[in-house]
Amino acid sequence: MRVALAEDGALFREGLQMLLEAAGHEIVGSVADGDAIVRLLATEPVDVAILDIRMPPEPDGGLTAAERLRALHPDMGLLFLSHYAESHYLMRILGIGTERVGYRLKEKVGSVDVLSDTLERIDAGEIVIEPVLAKRLVEKPQGDKKGLISALSEREVDTLRLMAEGRSNNGIAGQLFVTPKAVEKHIASIFDKLGLQADTAAHHRRVLAVLTYLRSQRDDA
Repeated sequence: MRVALAEDGALFREGLQMLLEAAGHEIVGSVADGDAIVRLLATEPVDVAILDIRMPPEPDGGLTAAERLRALHPDMGLLFLSHYAESHYLMRILGIGTERVGYRLKEKVGSVDVLSDTLERIDAGEIVIEPVLAKRLVEKPQGDKKGLISALSEREVDTLRLMAEGRSNNGIAGQLFVTPKAVEKHIASIFDKLGLQADTAAHHRRVLAVLTYLRSQRDDA
């Protein structure tokens, strides 16, 4: 696919270019800041833009650039990379969009297979969240058990964590060693316990289930 890259670390940027080329992707452009990638993509269409979260022209320049890109090119996929798995970054990313987006740790995309799988899932319309962050977000609180997530069973929490990673029902079934039918039942129960009614708007209930937890954590902070 056609890919553009914005990363202010020269060594990491060059390494990522090598991985992308090895995977057979076409690199439309490689720049060092958010303003530059917005200018580049004004005339060069791509399937996915890869952005470092913390880069010029400000500390979170990748997020600012992505907000501009999503407004200008709503069908463009966005992959955010960072050294840090931070829930406040994820909240802002989900504010930018809940489809065709990904948030991965730089240390986890150091192979052709992982990087290509992430890009393909984003290009297919999925949301891809770093597994360690998704797991942290949906684990049961150790102290206060009154939160929304504490109403879920252990298997439902596992299901929600995998949903947060952007996995399909079949993918969840494979991870949990259950049938897709069992996954459907777990998801229906999650929706019911979180009070998520059938929704035909753009923000489907799978994403709303994750957002419900994120908002509860932010409100309790």
